[in-house]
Amino acid sequence: MVVRQETHPGSGAAMQPEEFRTAVASMRAARLRPEVFCEDMPAPQRIAPYAAALSADVTVDDEDLGTGRIILLHDPVGNEAWAGTFRCVAYARADIDPTMITDPLLAEVGWAWLTEALETHGAAYSNASGTVTRVATESFGGMGDEEGSAQIEIRASWTPTDLEIAPHVEAWGELLCTAVGLEPVPEGVTAMPSRRGQRG
Repeated sequence: MVVRQETHPGSGAAMQPEEFRTAVASMRAARLRPEVFCEDMPAPQRIAPYAAALSADVTVDDEDLGTGRIILLHDPVGNEAWAGTFRCVAYARADIDPTMITDPLLAEVGWAWLTEALETHGAAYSNASGTVTRVATESFGGMGDEEGSAQIEIRASWTPTDLEIAPHVEAWGELLCTAVGLEPVPEGVTAMPSRRGQRG
């Protein structure tokens, strides 16, 4: 996978802090459901000195139902807003039944999907924050025959409290699957390694 970071010219992987390399290795070791097609993506270069990022689509029967990304940020000197030296930043968007858009509890439920996934996967974290947005689309005029659509968008960030990042990525993957309405993996069934870079 490609790890993009903001460093001085000429610096490479050998110049990355050891704890960042350890965290990225754990990030790459995450095991996601086979419906989640995950691959690396360029990470933002100005938010933190070091960053790595993944993007994913949830695909069922060749139909993309949801999409998202997760970014691991690292500032060796620490960040007061993070209350730590690492920060996970995640985004998830999924199509939902348009009738759900008026549910007053939708945002609260969407946030619970994330926090429950983090707890289920044993991801150690603190200082979580974020937003849940519902988006409804209706068509008019020449497009009036098209059905309306609705999406939920979850944007969140939290501070991992150790270098085991795989559980955080796995929780994000579960968030994506829950948002698109996939049933949970039965207890005792092992998730497959994510298929990265194999999209057509």
